[in-house]
Amino acid sequence: MTYLIYDGTFEGFLSAVFDAYDLKLKDVQIKKEQDDLPDLFAQKIHVTPEEEKSERVKHKLIDLLGNSGFKNLWKVTLSELPSVEEVLWGVIRYAIKQNKNILKDYGNLYVIQLYDILKKLSRERHRMTAFVRFKQASDGNYYASIEPDFDVLPLISTHFKNRYADQKWFIYDSRRNYAIYYDLNTVTPLEIQGTLTNNNQNTPAVLSIEWDETEKEFQKLWQNYFSSTNIPSRKNTKLHLQYVPKRYWKYLTEKD
Repeated sequence: MTYLIYDGTFEGFLSAVFDAYDLKLKDVQIKKEQDDLPDLFAQKIHVTPEEEKSERVKHKLIDLLGNSGFKNLWKVTLSELPSVEEVLWGVIRYAIKQNKNILKDYGNLYVIQLYDILKKLSRERHRMTAFVRFKQASDGNYYASIEPDFDVLPLISTHFKNRYADQKWFIYDSRRNYAIYYDLNTVTPLEIQGTLTNNNQNTPAVLSIEWDETEKEFQKLWQNYFSSTNIPSRKNTKLHLQYVPKRYWKYLTEKD
């Protein structure tokens, strides 16, 4: 067994795919640097991300799978699941062997697993777009914090850019400690130095910042609206939890 060890980036993964074929490796697996390798005596090759290598693999896969198919390969890496490299490597090998678009071949195990991951990502993306709540700070920016199961910030940026095109906003992923910021023109990813915190232990951390004076009033207004439209006699907790799982309540102003 040969392990190709890459840095965890998509460019690094594509470079590892290139090396696997360039070196004509037969029995090979692709792993991240931080992954545990079960076979201590296996051959290990550390892959350096190279743009030329990754671009050649990218163009080959686009030729086989199309732009949307290639984008789906990138999307599944955002799941950060332990099996993601095995699934991607299986799909890529199968596509190259068949020399055609195999993404509708639902008889292939790796294709099925690919779509299963994409379905989980889509569900988490939808919930984040539905449950994100912004708070206005004294600097005029709007801030929100999330802690998704998957790295969905790249998948929700376009939604919020289109929906809140007239205001500056900042969405912080507290699990991965990075954010995206919209300045009325472009969405920019930001690495956060240290950990962002706030004083409310019941909600995700946002920032140690001064909130706008009217922010609490708007929150109370929304909570009053939520309470006034609620009909206790029609309460259905089981159905409510099905559509709004309890782990997402910490994002919702009406649940404070």
